[in-house]
Formats: sequence, structure tokens, C-alpha cells
Amino acid sequence: MKYYIFRNSTVELFFNNLEATYSDYGDVLNCEQNHDRYIFFYNFLNKTNVDLIISEIKSYREMIDLILSNIPENKLFIPFTLERTSKLNFDNSDNRIDKAIFDFNNYLYRLESENSNIKTIKLQDFYDKFPLNDRINWKYYFISKMEMNPTHLSSFNTWFTNQIRSIELKRKKCLVLDLDNTLWGGVLGEDGVDGIQIGNTYPGNAFLFFQQAILELKKQGVLLTVCSKNNEDDVFDLWNKHSDILLKKKDFVICKINWNDKAANILEISKELNIGLDSIVFVDDNPTERELVKKSLPELTVPDFPQEPYLLPQFYNEILTDFFSVHSLTEEDLNKSTQYINNFSRKKFKNNFNDINKFISELEIVLSIEEVNDSNISRFAQMTQKTNQFNLTTKRYTDSDINSFRENSLIYGLRVKDKFGDNGITALAIISIEDNNAYIDSFLLSCRILGKRIEFEFMKYILLKLKKMGLKKVYAKYIKTNKNIQTINFYDKLDFKISLSSNELKEYFLNLDENSFKLSSNIYKIL
Repeated sequence: MKYYIFRNSTVELFFNNLEATYSDYGDVLNCEQNHDRYIFFYNFLNKTNVDLIISEIKSYREMIDLILSNIPENKLFIPFTLERTSKLNFDNSDNRIDKAIFDFNNYLYRLESENSNIKTIKLQDFYDKFPLNDRINWKYYFISKMEMNPTHLSSFNTWFTNQIRSIELKRKKCLVLDLDNTLWGGVLGEDGVDGIQIGNTYPGNAFLFFQQAILELKKQGVLLTVCSKNNEDDVFDLWNKHSDILLKKKDFVICKINWNDKAANILEISKELNIGLDSIVFVDDNPTERELVKKSLPELTVPDFPQEPYLLPQFYNEILTDFFSVHSLTEEDLNKSTQYINNFSRKKFKNNFNDINKFISELEIVLSIEEVNDSNISRFAQMTQKTNQFNLTTKRYTDSDINSFRENSLIYGLRVKDKFGDNGITALAIISIEDNNAYIDSFLLSCRILGKRIEFEFMKYILLKLKKMGLKKVYAKYIKTNKNIQTINFYDKLDFKISLSSNELKEYFLNLDENSFKLSSNIYKIL
């Protein structure tokens, strides 16, 4: 990924983890257009003339407008907000500079709301870690025109990497939580329901804060589960009786409360949710348990738990920033827990049937085809970033990438509903059109809807659509990854012909005139 960075100071060290080209200081005219992404990173100018500073800040708007007029509109543009690195005001009542900064940052947020290819990074979130007088090192400012303190280089690299991850909609899916001395103080089996520590006094208030924060994670689409060595009846009794406990049984999609090995329990959680271990974060106060789980499940993320309860807010902020933050939430994120709970109901319902066709028919599945638009484009991009198991090519795209396909491609999302609820947009196809041929760039489905043959119905819909458009041939690929082996014969089952085959790649074609496809309207309702 190639970046072009517009800057007004020396910032190369802070982006040394990128493949980047840098503008001259203050230059926005010589804009190279062959880059994948563009960054606008202008630091606060430390001058003593207030009017000059305000004039400079106002000029940044014109610079950004000029940049946007010169770069391709489908390329990702990432401006940083403007924040103070020092305060040189002689008059404490003079807030004109702060107002100019505020107005400029609001301008960036407005641009983002109006353009899917613009993602604003709030630099203040990084600077909040440091006092104002530590944000700049005057030695390096005068010697090297370096506005940011170079002692924060490593911290900035990590923070910025997390910002890009959140823009790309990559985050962990599930939080596995221990209970004793993690969600409350004390050991339930020894202290009893009334003896644990949670409430309005320390350390109980710290654990109460932690539960409040985790509940917010659930609201933002993170799946909560429990893995605790405890007596299940004791925990259920606590959840029913203790008035200060915020996280109840209903907030967890899976509870493994037993005396089994925790690594085995977490492996079961992964399988029941049908997500990879690399999508899970395990939080436990016991360092021995953490170490055992780390060794057994190296793909799992296991952060160190704080030794004192008063450090829980800092710990929560770290796991939020490092693993669960996302630049913008989709409708599917907000409904994630409900969707997984509904899926468990479907699995239980399936046990009543010996005939898979009868089971699928009784689900009353409704498939709704959605073309890409401004309201679903983030979800489409998110699916390319997060879907691994049923993903024929595993290509990763951002909002702006998806937007760039609109002119010459068909982009279809699939919303799946049934008698148990709405799964949301859970399938995606991107097909580029060239002359009389179609090229399937991406075809993927969320693991939540697998096992109901929806993938074949979706593909048949697409092939019928292409045939009606008068296209002659369809080309497709299967690109092997460590996780998508289940899709290796997907195109074969639809009578695509192999033109190239190796251990890592299979290429296919299909003559549309020689094939006829029928939708299973007696099983699925397609809108």
C-alpha cells in the first residue's frame, strides 16, 4: 500500500512503517496521483503572532480543497485533525487560535460525512497520553523542524497502526471473560453472593466501571462470552440476586462455567461461534491461566490484566484501542449479539430435522439483493476485511475501494432473514464487466449463514442476471488461503470449467449460453 503524505514539518520517522512519499513542506500543488492513499498531516505552527497563526490555519482548508480536486475521488484521503503542541498565548482570554482549530477540525468532520473516501483521524486522542509541555521537543523543533516529540515515536507508530486498522474495519470479534477478580473482586465460591466486591466503594466501584465499559462494547457489536472455573449454579444465583451486577447471563452469547481446562473451553467457544481464535481476546486476572492458554492457543490474544483494580479504566482503554475500535459502525455491528443468539436458535431448531431440505424450507428464508449505495458501502467493505472461511479470493477493500468499482462493476450484497430474525447483509459479490465478459472479483458469505445452500442461490441469481445482460462468458478464481479450504470446489459444483489449476490457485470459466440456472423459489423467497 503506497501512501503520499502532505506535511508542513518533519514527520518521516513517525510514518516509517509505511511505504510513503512525502511532499515538500507546505506543498500541495505537486500531488502525485499514482498512490493508493493520501494523508494530510499538518502540525500546529509554533509562532508568537496570533493573527499569522489563524491565517495559516484558515489556509489549510484551501489546501485540502485543492488536494481533493487533484487526487482520484476513489482514493482514500486521511486528514489528521489539528491540535496544539504548545501554548504561547500572551493573553489567556484570547481564544481565537482555539476557535480557528475547532473550526478547521469541524470542517474535516463535515468533509468526512459527505465523502465515503475521507476518514479523519483525531490526533488529540494520541496527544491525550502526554502533557502539553511534552508534545514538542524544542531542540528537535529548531534543529530538524520536527513538531512532534521524537521520544513518542514508538507510541505513535502503534497508535497510528491501530487507526488504520479501525479505518479498514478490522477488529476482534469476541471477548472471553473470566469472572472472579476480573468482573468483580473476590472469589464467589469462597465469599458468597453478598461477599464479592462490586458497588460504590473501592475496589467494587472499579469493577463496576469495568462492567459498565464492557457492556458498551456489547452495544458496539462485540460478542461477550464467559470462561470461568466456578460452580455454574453459584454464578446463576449471583446474576439473579446481586443488584449491583450489570453484566447478566443475557449479555453473554456463550457461558463456559465449569472446572474444565480453559483452553479447551475457549476452543469450544470458537467452534460454536464459528470464528477463528485470532478473532478472540481472552481476559483473565490469573497470570498462570493466561500463560497456559497462551501456550495452548497461540493464535489467541491474551493481554496482561492489571494488578490493581484502579488500573481497570486504563486497561479497558488499551484493549478498546488495540483490539476493538472501529472508525465507523455498521448496522450489522450494532446487532451482532442478537444475530448470534438467533443463530443458536436455528441450530437447536435444526436438530428436529433429518432432511436438510425440509429444515431449510421450514426456516422461511427471505433473500434480499442490495446494490451498493452510500448507506451499505461500509458494510460491504467490512465484509471483505473480516470474512475468511467462505471467501473465494480473500481480497480486502476499504469504502473508497468499493466506491471505485461502481463505474465498471456490479456490486451486490445479500440480506438474509428467516423466522428467527434478520442476519443483516451477510454475502457480497463484486463482478467487473469488460466487453461481453464478466469477471468475478470477490464472492463471499458470512459464516453465520453457511449450511443453508444460500451461496448457490446467490450465485445462480448473479449468473441469471449476467445472462439477461447479454454477457457471454464468466471468469472466476479460487485463491487458496489457510482458512478458505471449504470453498475449493464451489465453482466445480456450479459446472464452471477449469482453465488452470495449481495448489494455490484455480481459474474457471463458464459459457452462459450453454448453461441454464433456476432459482429455488419453492425454498427461498428472493426480493
